Amino acid sequence: MSTILFHEIVFGPIHSRRLGSSLGMNLLPYDGKLCSFDCIYCECGYNENFRTKTKLPSRENVKAALEDKLMHLQKEGTALDVITFAGNGEPTIHPQFAEIIDDTIELRDKYYPQTKISVLSNAMHVGKEKVFNALKKVDNNILKLDSACIDTVQLIDRPNSPEYSIEKQIELFKRFEGNFIMQTMFVRGSHKGRVVDNTTESEVSAWLEAVRATKPREVMIYTIDRETPEKNLEKVPVEDLRKIGDRVEGLGLGIEVLVTA
Repeated sequence: MSTILFHEIVFGPIHSRRLGSSLGMNLLPYDGKLCSFDCIYCECGYNENFRTKTKLPSRENVKAALEDKLMHLQKEGTALDVITFAGNGEPTIHPQFAEIIDDTIELRDKYYPQTKISVLSNAMHVGKEKVFNALKKVDNNILKLDSACIDTVQLIDRPNSPEYSIEKQIELFKRFEGNFIMQTMFVRGSHKGRVVDNTTESEVSAWLEAVRATKPREVMIYTIDRETPEKNLEKVPVEDLRKIGDRVEGLGLGIEVLVTA
């Protein structure tokens, strides 16, 4: 597959279908992937295929790289909607994630005060107090829940911790008191002979109960848009996504259905 890996700390700006003009932040290795999930749809590929011995960038290097980029963009008069932490895996794995968020807020306020800060996270590490507090500081903490059924999560997302549970994640989400964005990838197909489909009525009903229980300020739903490591996956039609979105609206919550431009 044509794998997307980011070979620098700061990249872009690029157009994000979720966030607009986005300056990307990669706190992970330059030459591989580091993630606590191993999603079968990940544009970065499977973890085992992109192992790395490269060290994580230091807090100091991240700050210097970001300031240099923001200075140049400001001089060029480049518009910037958002600074987005994503990169080659799970950004909250970085041991200095919380401190880096503080640095990013400082630099954003200095150079691009109207720009938002977003974090795309699989939410596995929000139980760590420093991660939780850092995520509360950013404008958009976009946290994943692809299914409210543990068997489906283990099939699609493949978390690397045997202690991962839906019940625990729901309780962790509740701690944000509605100040978070839930993101969900809907996908169909098969993986190693097993049917993949988190759009069935039983799946959607269970997921809606998780949405109702956690009350995010917004829900983002989408489907695959790029090549995936599992070849037997297919996009969910936009019409089906919008039907799910209508049910989220019925809960009185904000919904964004992301479609390919």
